[in-house]
Parts: sequence; C-alpha cells; structure tokens
Amino acid sequence: MKTFLTTTALVALAFPAMAEIKIGASLSSTGPAAFLGDPELKTLEMLVEDLNAKGGINGEEIVLVAYDDNGDPNKARTFATRLVEDDEVVAIIGGTTTGTTMSILAVAEDAEIPFISLAGAIDIIQPVKPFTFKTPHTDRMACQKIFEDMQKAGITKIGMISGTDGFGASMQAQCKEVAPDYAIEILADETYDPKDADMTAQLTKIKGTEGVQAILNPGFGQGPSIVTRNYKQLAIDLPFYQSHGVASDGFIELAGADAAEGVRLPGTALLVADLLAADDPQKPVVDAYKAMFEEKTGTPVGTFGGYAHDAFLIMTDAITRAGSAEPAAIRDAIEATSGLAGTTGIYTFTPEDHLGLDLSAFRMLEIKGGKWTLVQ
Repeated sequence: MKTFLTTTALVALAFPAMAEIKIGASLSSTGPAAFLGDPELKTLEMLVEDLNAKGGINGEEIVLVAYDDNGDPNKARTFATRLVEDDEVVAIIGGTTTGTTMSILAVAEDAEIPFISLAGAIDIIQPVKPFTFKTPHTDRMACQKIFEDMQKAGITKIGMISGTDGFGASMQAQCKEVAPDYAIEILADETYDPKDADMTAQLTKIKGTEGVQAILNPGFGQGPSIVTRNYKQLAIDLPFYQSHGVASDGFIELAGADAAEGVRLPGTALLVADLLAADDPQKPVVDAYKAMFEEKTGTPVGTFGGYAHDAFLIMTDAITRAGSAEPAAIRDAIEATSGLAGTTGIYTFTPEDHLGLDLSAFRMLEIKGGKWTLVQ
C-alpha cells in the first residue's frame, strides 16, 4: 500500500512548525483605565512582533494571548483563570490597576504561574509572594520621593486630597505612614470618589486650613486632572504634588497645560528621555523604546506603556537565561535578575524583593510650559 502526502504535509515535514511560548495578558485596554491599558497592550503587541521577527527566544515564537478586562477585577479573575486553564500560558503580564492585579495575583499564585504586575500598590509585592513581581515603583516609594522634595523646600505641613480607588487609598495610607520619617505633618486629609466631577469643596477646606504649606494628591485616572483644574480655579498659591499614577502626557492634556503648570511628581526616565545624560545607563533602552513606540503608533510614548515594556523585557530575559519555558524555571530566573536596565529603572530582584527598584529610579519632575522637566 502506498502512502501519499499532500503538498502541505510535505512542506510541514521540510519546515517543522516553530515551537511556541504562550504569554498571557489581562489589561484594561478599554474602560476608565484605558489611558493606562491601551498603551500597555500596544507595547506588548509591538514587542512580541519585533522579537518574533528576530527569531523569537531560542528559536521559539512568542504568542501573546491578551484579554481586555475593562478595569473590572471580576473580569480580570475570569480571564486569568482562562489564561491558565484553557490557554495554558506559561506566564502572565498585566493587572493595569491595583484592583485587577489583586484578582490576577490570586489565580497566578494558586496555579504557580509567574506574574508581572503593571500596577502601583505596595500590597502587590509586600509581603513577598513567590510567583508575583511588578515593574512600577510602589506608592510608598512615591510618597518618600515627594517628601524628600518637600524637605528640601522646607515644607513640613501639608494637606492631602486622595482618590478612594485602590491606588489612591493605598498611597494615602502609605503617605500617612512615612510622613513622620520626613517630619511632615498632615493637617488636612480629604478624599474624593474617582467618578466625582468636582472637588472644589474638598480643596476649599484644605485652602482654609491654617498652616498648610503644600498639597498632595494621591490618585490616578481622570480624578487628579479634575483636582488640578479645580486647584487652578480656586487660585490656590501653594506647591502642588501629584503621584506617579498620572505621569503621562495625557494628564497634562486632561488637566490643561495652564492648570498643570508647576505641578511636581515622581516619574520615570521615559518622560524626560531627551534630557538624560549621554552616559545614563537607562538612556539606550529608553531611546529605543520611545523611537519604536512612536513610529509604530504615531502617539507619544508614556510611563504606562513603559511598565509593560519592562515586564516583557524581564520576562523574556528570564526565559532566555533559564533556557526553559517551564513556569517554575521562569520564576526562578526572574528572581535572579540583576542589573537589568528598563525604562522605569534598573531591576535587581531577590527572594526578599520582587520589585527590584529603589528611590534612585524615580526622577522628580515638574511641568513647565506643558512639558516635563527635571527638578535639579
């Protein structure tokens, strides 16, 4: 009996299909956190395409399986479960917000799948969880960087107006905890719902509080932009600090360049790429990502896409060093990452530290003339 092979089968025998490494993602590419999640998704898609064009990892093609959780923690949990059980990914990147991250984290830890979060809250990595890492600085670090700057300016008494979302509430708590370390006294402590359209009442209370020398707004999303506009409308003549949760050109656009003038916040090297020294160890990676993203999308690069860039860099670097796409091997290799320069900072993980960044990775920035500038 003769066996006949079709042309397709003959081609398949001559050129075996490239092996695949499946990486999952659950991102908030639509919904209230889309200004974060959309550039994250575009970044991952771009980097996967670029890496595969170069031959993948050790000859294996990267397949990105991405879902849009719309910023909903329940959807994020569902998609994380689907990524693990149905799509059989070897690792997950995502969690645009703290809320969605905590849902994904629970699934990833239970399944022992390495997970790199793109959200800010310190609770994500403290206490350390075996399979969970993250790329953004923590909210606690943001408080410390801001208070360092206040110390230099002789500011000792402040008012806070914080969002009640997961990130805002977490940073509010962290700032309260570390304030005494910098001899900072919080005289006024106001909050707002992320869906509120006006925060003048809270700001008026802070403005009327005797002794307040500066105002700090822990929060992310559209809320801080509204707070900034209201701050301008009330003609408050005090230094105004925001969190790294709004470190993007989108914040300046939403708030308006005039209202945002003089706002200070801790941010990443990515926002001031053109101002970096030639010998800055982050400059090559920052310049390369900025050029690739802006050419590919036609839009300005931002901090949040940078978080996804760094997560993908850390993940693929770990897989390459491990020489394996087994989840446990990837996890071990991530934890052994040392001196890896990303757009957010230079990462060195340890069993006790699943963030891998210190305060030196933050740059204190000030908005001048609608542009980001470095505070010297």
